[in-house]
Amino acid sequence: MTSPVRFERHDDVLVIISDSPPVNALGAGVRDGLNEGVSQGIADPAIKAMVIRCDGKTFFAGADITEFGKPPKGASLQDVIIMMDSSEKPIVAAIHGTALGGGCEVALACHYRVAVPSAVMGLPEVKLGLLPGAGGTQRLPRIVGVKAAIEMVAIGDPIPAKKANEVGLVDRVVGEDSLEADAIAFAREIADKKPIPRVRDKTVAPDPDAVEAFKQKHGKRMRGFDAPAANIACVVAASELPFDEGLKFERTEFMKLMSGTQSAAQRHLFFAERQAAKIDDVDPKTTQLRPINKVGVIGAGTMGGGISMNFLSAGVPVTIVEMQQDALDRGTGVMRKNYEASAAKGRIKPDAPEKAMGLVTPTLNLEDLADCDLIIEAVYENMDVKKELFTKLDAIAKPGAILATNTSYLNVDEIAAVTKRPEDVVGMHFFSPANVMRLLEVVRGEKTAKDVLATVMALAKKIKKVAVVAGVCHGFIGNRMLSPRQIEANKLLMEGATPAQIDKVHVEFGMPMGPFQMADLAGVDIGWHRDPNRIESIRDALAAEGRWGQKKSAGYYDYDEKRNATPSPRALEIIEEFRAKSNLPKREITDQEIVERTLYTMVNEGALILEEGKAQRASDIDVVWIMGYGWPVYRGGPMFWAQNEVGLKKVVEGLEKHGFTVAESLKTAAESGTALK
Repeated sequence: MTSPVRFERHDDVLVIISDSPPVNALGAGVRDGLNEGVSQGIADPAIKAMVIRCDGKTFFAGADITEFGKPPKGASLQDVIIMMDSSEKPIVAAIHGTALGGGCEVALACHYRVAVPSAVMGLPEVKLGLLPGAGGTQRLPRIVGVKAAIEMVAIGDPIPAKKANEVGLVDRVVGEDSLEADAIAFAREIADKKPIPRVRDKTVAPDPDAVEAFKQKHGKRMRGFDAPAANIACVVAASELPFDEGLKFERTEFMKLMSGTQSAAQRHLFFAERQAAKIDDVDPKTTQLRPINKVGVIGAGTMGGGISMNFLSAGVPVTIVEMQQDALDRGTGVMRKNYEASAAKGRIKPDAPEKAMGLVTPTLNLEDLADCDLIIEAVYENMDVKKELFTKLDAIAKPGAILATNTSYLNVDEIAAVTKRPEDVVGMHFFSPANVMRLLEVVRGEKTAKDVLATVMALAKKIKKVAVVAGVCHGFIGNRMLSPRQIEANKLLMEGATPAQIDKVHVEFGMPMGPFQMADLAGVDIGWHRDPNRIESIRDALAAEGRWGQKKSAGYYDYDEKRNATPSPRALEIIEEFRAKSNLPKREITDQEIVERTLYTMVNEGALILEEGKAQRASDIDVVWIMGYGWPVYRGGPMFWAQNEVGLKKVVEGLEKHGFTVAESLKTAAESGTALK
């Protein structure tokens, strides 16, 4: 088998080149090639220096994900790196594209680093619940200092070449089109410099103030995660321990994380995201996608405006329709302000707002959508309203145009049935705020054409969404599973739990907020029948008193002017009054019962969704809940959590204890010890 690594001599400089598409991942063949190349360079007396570079679009972009979970083979990255670091001849890393993870660790082991302006470097292992396992946490701080190193390893975001040069990670920024020549020239320039600047020989001063400041700034973001703390501890160790002892500390921390449930959960999500993009019965090689050159959006409110921004940011022109001019002006005005705010914070280029808004065609005429390739409605969640709209769209839209509904609950097949082209109708359920939230539920109707489905899934990637295919049922995947949680949370209130207790259990579990905090944020009055004399639930009673949540400074909680919540004596009185009328006894509710009745029931609903074929795979359900509903990443999603952290047998026992009907597939999996699929 031909090695993906080749060697070229340029007089006294040996250039070691990896050519392993698509991203020069550090698989066994590449590691063996590096090992051989560096060995040759060290052994050849005519070679004074070495350059390591990559063909293709990028430097080593990280580990080979196809090797995850498999027995190791070939030279280990740690051994290759130690040999490089120990070389008596200087080695220069010539970086373009991305040097990430193990690729960045290879660069750190080189004695010098040069990079083109467009290159980026980073150690993103924390995003998989891990830390750099080949000495990265010990070498990086010795080069850039404790403060910059913690930023890189505990958050995991890459930095551009210019910033890398400023902090000392890159020795020289070279020409975009002359990387190899400039790297060879640099190698000759430093070939005879002694001593060779081995990173292992450097020391770094402790910086407890920087460590504490970082924890204060990012504490909320890191809450519940094990890996950021382990990464920080390793960087601190680099400032306190000799290099070899620091390596041992790093290895111990790495193995703790690798064997823990959090990294398993985060690695599960990594693969689940990629799997979700696949449609079981649609071959991407033979399915011709429909061209989407112009998109129409009906509704310029919060949802319609957010949906439009996704396409505008991707350079796709949007025609946006409203019923009234003031609503249209208000909606496009909010879109512009959102873009301008992002530009002011440096998140997008200064000219991006004008470019994006220049692609918008605002109109009051539905007929102006006639030339659109995709039309998405984001109007009021009412079946009659949507049917009337799709009847009109059927007459207006050109042949082959995709007609999408942003409904979050309603039957897509029923909507499609009012058209003469149900095969062109699909659900595109965006999550609010639509320009920020990454999840997109793509709802496949009974008659949705395969090329329509494939086109929308591909388009989701273009607008930077994580798309999951869902079948037609009430609430699809996410909202359907939310329903039993909300039902049980309300029952628990009636039986003696308080909103604060139930919410506390969910927040401590890792959710951004609990069911009643969420109700107050969304609005207690949403979906209320507006009759103050008709009190059929605690929610009715709260709404009848004007306790509509944060917007009224009162809901399940009381709120101050900064919207800080405190338990509400009046809300508790209302709950007690309603319970008394219902003749329900009050009892002590344990936190464990709250978990069993609000979270186990979600797992049970997920199993039913799989049984009915409304989700393609269990991992898709996990993606929905992590990307759209705030399920903690380090728990891997409800189905992964049930399987790997709780155990399906315990879930079934908990459900049966409280009298729930358990899904047959969940029972079977628990009894046989197999996974839900």
